[in-house]
Amino acid sequence: MTKTAAPPLAGKLVLDFTRVLAGPWSTLNLADLGADVIKIEHPKTGDDTRHYAPSADHGGEAGYFLFVNRNKRSLALDIAKPEGQAVVKRLIAKADVLIENFRPDVMARQGLDYDSVRDINPGLVYCSISGYGHASPLKLVAGYDPVAQAESGMMWMTGEGDGDPLRTGISYADILTGMFATQAILGALIAKDRDGTGQHIDLALIDSALAATANYAQMALMTGNSPKRYGNGHPFLEPFGLCETSDGQITLVIGNDRQWERFCEDVIGKPEWLTDPRFATNAARLENQKTFRPLLNAILAQDTRENWIEKFRTAGVPAGSVRDLNEALAAPEIRARGMVGTVEHPNAGHLEVVTSPIRYSETPVSAPAAPPTLGQHSAEILSGHGFSADEIAALARNGIVRGVGA
Repeated sequence: MTKTAAPPLAGKLVLDFTRVLAGPWSTLNLADLGADVIKIEHPKTGDDTRHYAPSADHGGEAGYFLFVNRNKRSLALDIAKPEGQAVVKRLIAKADVLIENFRPDVMARQGLDYDSVRDINPGLVYCSISGYGHASPLKLVAGYDPVAQAESGMMWMTGEGDGDPLRTGISYADILTGMFATQAILGALIAKDRDGTGQHIDLALIDSALAATANYAQMALMTGNSPKRYGNGHPFLEPFGLCETSDGQITLVIGNDRQWERFCEDVIGKPEWLTDPRFATNAARLENQKTFRPLLNAILAQDTRENWIEKFRTAGVPAGSVRDLNEALAAPEIRARGMVGTVEHPNAGHLEVVTSPIRYSETPVSAPAAPPTLGQHSAEILSGHGFSADEIAALARNGIVRGVGA
C-alpha cells in the first residue's frame, strides 16, 4: 500500500512549556506523529537538560537534551514578562494543544493557566504534568522521578529479594507519565472533534508510577500484602530470568508446558526432566529451585551465548542475550527496523538518534529532525504566526526573545 503524504497529527500546533523528561517525552511523541511542536524556553538558560553533561565531541551539546527534543522548534521567550505573556496568548489562539510541567502555581502567576486562557481558545487541549497533581494536598511540592518511584511502590518491587529497593535504570516514572500524557492528549483531541470543546488534563508522576505497578497493585488490594522483590526471577514461573553461558548472560522465559517440553528436548537435551518429579511441573520446579538452577547453569555454561540463543530460537522458546546498550543499538534487527536514524545538527554535526518505534501501514511518522539550538526558530515561529518584523525586532531589543538576529 502507498502511504499518505502526511503524518497523523500534521497541521496540529503544540505549545510545549515542558522541560527535563516527562513533558518533553510526551511532546516528542506528538512531534513524531507530525505535530508542529514549539518548545518555549527561557531565553537565557533554556531547558535544564541543555546543561546536563555537555559533550565536547559534539559541539558542547548535551545528550540528555538531544535525545528527547528532536523534531521540535525552539522559541526562546521570557514568559515572566508581560510582553512575553502577550506573545503566548497570541499563539494560544491558534494552538491545538498546550502542555506544561511546572508546579501548579507557576503558570497561574503568569496568567497562563487553563482558567486564564480557556476563553482565548475554547478548543484548546491543555495538559498539566506535575509531581502530585493539581487536585492534591501536595500540589505545590515539586515532583521528581526517584521520589515518585519510591512513594508509588515501584521502587519497593525492584531489586533482589535479599537486597535494598532499587530505582529503575531508566526514569520510568517520567517516561510513563509522558506516555500517559500523550494518550490523554490524543483522547482529548478525539473528544474535541466530537464535542467541539477542549479541556484540561491533570497528570501526576506519582499517579502514573502507581498505575504502572499493574497486577502487583491488584494483588496487594486483594490480599493486603505487598509483594516481595524477585530480582530477575518470577513469582510464578521457573525457569525464568537471568542465566550464565560460557561467554555472557542470557534471559529466558518458560511460560507454559509446551515451551518446557521444547526446552528440555530441543534446547538442552534433557528429555528425562519431563518425567523427573522434581522438575516435571512448574510448581515442582519452583519448589525445587535451589536444586534445579545449579543443574541448569552447569549445562548453559558449556556453550556460548550466541549458540544458545540460536538453539532457543530454532526451538521456538523465548530467550535473548543480555546486551549492553551499544550492542542493542548496533543489533541487526534494530537497524533493520530503522530504529537508529541520522540528522545534521548545527553544533553537534552528524548525529545518530533513536527514532520513533511507531510503524503505521497508511501514514508515515515524521522523519527525524535535529533537536533545536536555543531560540533557533524564534524568528521563523513568530513571523509564521503573524508577528511583524517591527514587533519581532522590538521583542528582541527588550530581551523578551532570543535568536532573531537583533
